[in-house]
Amino acid sequence: MITYDNLWKTMKEKGISQYSLIKEYHISPGQITRLKRNESVSTHTIEMFCRILKCRVEDVMQFTEEE
Repeated sequence: MITYDNLWKTMKEKGISQYSLIKEYHISPGQITRLKRNESVSTHTIEMFCRILKCRVEDVMQFTEEE
């Protein structure tokens, strides 16, 4: 299972809010909702977050085995 818990931690560390993602970086609220629900998103979306946050993929998402 892919989870995006690391994204929220990285955003907090970098001082970037969900509001600023929407207003300053033009990320759609729907994309943020998908990430909150750990739903699938495109690699393009992951790349955008890495560019905005100046971080690695591991700082945005994580894979864990499902039981």
